[in-house]
Amino acid sequence: MAHREKTPVVPKKMVIPFILVTSLFALWGFANAVTDPMVQAFKKVLELSNSQAAWVQMAFYGGYFCMALPAAMFMRKYSYKTGILIGLGLYAVGALLFYPAATTELFWFFCLGLYILTFGLAFLETAANPYALAMGPKETATQRLNLAQAFNPVGLILGLFVAQQFVLKNLQSDDIENFSALDEASKILIKTSDLLVIRNPYVILGLVLVGVFVLFLVSKMPQAREEGEMPSMGNTFSVLFKNKKYILGVLAQILYVGAQIMCWTYIYQYAEGIGMDSVTAGYYQMVAFILFTLGRAIGTYMLRFIGSGKLLMIFAILAMCFVLGTIFIKGVVGLYALVGVSFCMSLMFPTIYGIALKDLTEEQSKVGSAGLVMAIVGGALMPKLQGMIIDLGGSGVSDTDILGVTEVNFSFVLPLMCFFYITWYGFFVNLNQPPKI
Repeated sequence: MAHREKTPVVPKKMVIPFILVTSLFALWGFANAVTDPMVQAFKKVLELSNSQAAWVQMAFYGGYFCMALPAAMFMRKYSYKTGILIGLGLYAVGALLFYPAATTELFWFFCLGLYILTFGLAFLETAANPYALAMGPKETATQRLNLAQAFNPVGLILGLFVAQQFVLKNLQSDDIENFSALDEASKILIKTSDLLVIRNPYVILGLVLVGVFVLFLVSKMPQAREEGEMPSMGNTFSVLFKNKKYILGVLAQILYVGAQIMCWTYIYQYAEGIGMDSVTAGYYQMVAFILFTLGRAIGTYMLRFIGSGKLLMIFAILAMCFVLGTIFIKGVVGLYALVGVSFCMSLMFPTIYGIALKDLTEEQSKVGSAGLVMAIVGGALMPKLQGMIIDLGGSGVSDTDILGVTEVNFSFVLPLMCFFYITWYGFFVNLNQPPKI
């Protein structure tokens, strides 16, 4: 008890700023969750293949990759608060672009909106993650980030609820068995109606973000800047590239985000493969997000007693077991296994993040954070690859068998490989980590 009082997770003077920063974790969780079902929605409304619809994720996670390093360089010169304000502004602009996108009915315009939206998310994540780490003692930094990240699933659940209740349930194209067989006039009417349905949550989100922007603008946020001369970018990159734990951590983060987005995006295609509609599949994803929230809370508590590397390894091994069930168990039980993966994934992002940045200075963390946010590009590349596997036999999800299982089941071999590497990374960190006192 005395030990906990000596090293509080969040110091008293930081509680209000910490709560404000924590709200950002829910905001980008909302954007992540409301976008995943859009892959399935665009696929049906605009008559796209699985691979073409994956451009939604390419645009969404590609924006992170392009803007993370510029955001980090900006925040080396200016404050975290300024970075957060720019992030909220870009997030709002990208969301509001869905209004003209729905009017023009152009798929690339929606993708452009998502791309700019994630410029904002890149600024927010590049600022908020290291800011949360810096808001207290170093020894409780990973715990603090896990605590802040625990609010990310709140946004996920709300985003999925909005996508399911206000988008998927209201899509006329989803009620028609063979949409592509309709005459052109009927298709145009349904397409116009459905694209307006897709537009609405993003426009409302954009207006909410304007309010959050004003709230941050008038709030006093403490600076987390180290004294002394700022090291050059070249020197900072040199230190980071020599840090094995950091470099391997960036790769672990690329594979983790790829695995997470594959397991969440293609839950709809997996459900389609067993004859389930998108709205019902949405309920399973809701359970997955609830398990994700529960796992985050349990994982944050367990970090007090178990080293972060060892706990990461345990959760990754458990994830591999669930993915094997997803691949080889047919029917709804395989879907249960896919839902169970979310519990195991809950701990991974903040723990890898905390491990990779643990031994860095404040200025190194700002640039190092960019590398870890750029790692979110895994969410752009790997779902595209999984979509190509699912398309091997045609535009359906069960057109052919690979090694005795349907193509959609087999495609989950990609997250399996990701979790295998994360298991090894946890083992590597655990070997080089002092025991928990």
